[in-house]
Amino acid sequence: MCFSLSCASHHPITCIIPPHMLRVLALRGDESTARMARSLLKQTEKLRDERNEHATTGPGPHGDFAGLEAQARSDDGSLCCPDRRIHDGEFKAALPGRLLRQEGDPSAGDRDVDLAYDGAGDVFSLFAEEYGRNSLDGAGMPLIATVRHRRNYNNAFWDGSQMAYGTGDGQVFRTFLELSVIGHEMAHGVIQHSGGLIYENQSGALNESIADVFGSLALQRRLGQQVHEADWLVGRGILGPGINGTALRSMKAPGTAYADDMLGQDPQPWHMDQFLTTSDDNGGVHINSGIPNHAFYLFCNYVGGRSWELPGRVWYRALQRLNNPMATFADWADQTMSAATDLAGPGSFETVLLRRAWKLVGIGI
Repeated sequence: MCFSLSCASHHPITCIIPPHMLRVLALRGDESTARMARSLLKQTEKLRDERNEHATTGPGPHGDFAGLEAQARSDDGSLCCPDRRIHDGEFKAALPGRLLRQEGDPSAGDRDVDLAYDGAGDVFSLFAEEYGRNSLDGAGMPLIATVRHRRNYNNAFWDGSQMAYGTGDGQVFRTFLELSVIGHEMAHGVIQHSGGLIYENQSGALNESIADVFGSLALQRRLGQQVHEADWLVGRGILGPGINGTALRSMKAPGTAYADDMLGQDPQPWHMDQFLTTSDDNGGVHINSGIPNHAFYLFCNYVGGRSWELPGRVWYRALQRLNNPMATFADWADQTMSAATDLAGPGSFETVLLRRAWKLVGIGI
């Protein structure tokens, strides 16, 4: 879901709130809510054609996974540090806004700024310490973020070079500074600089799913959770106080994150039998992502332990080796199987379980 395009980066904006949710709000919301939703949808439709011309591709995947750890280490062997730069958008549209906290600064005494700063650090730490990646581009890219983007703005996005977070309107959404959301948006940057996945149809749904996966891993890692302890929700706590729902998406049970008179029913499928063929949302990228999301959830729960360890390494390695911007779900399943074979061994228990996870969502490999 995108609302504007960064002229400097020439990458489509990838947002956390999908258009199908805005369409329902435009139909069912009160006058102000419906007006907000229609305004955002209008911007989206205007830019829909531009997305096909601006694929989220970066310099290409890294071929030598075994050597990736060097990217996140300094010459003396110590882990590299993030370069965080958090700005105040002052409820305006211009980015990035006024710099309020940069790397090494003490707390700004501003809750939004400090949440964005700490969240960016957690995501950097996940990729650096677990997967050997130095920032989103693998080369120490500054982590630029803007809080308080526009007034009552109901979204968060990655624009190809930075993150931006609205405050929500306090009714439908109350915040976007939740770690799985922060991790999701930053992971779009990792995907962009790992060869990219065209933001439409199945490759676009994979783009969204992989971002959900690493957003969830960042949260689980910060909480120190085993796979059975995690709730597997993306965006828990961001819905407004009167909304009947727990999150934007559920990886454990796609289609159950919310059921609300104003938002409607969560439409995500968990199996290929319910795959939605549509021209909306760039071919259903936010809806059909529930299928690979659920496959990852199943794999993690079969393996047990910590999701960011072997399962996360399999997904990260697969992303680096994919080299196919128009990959289908089946292509991605094959790539994860190859990564699992490399990491756990041919015929290993883990590869058997991964194959089973993909089969259970309707993808045979």
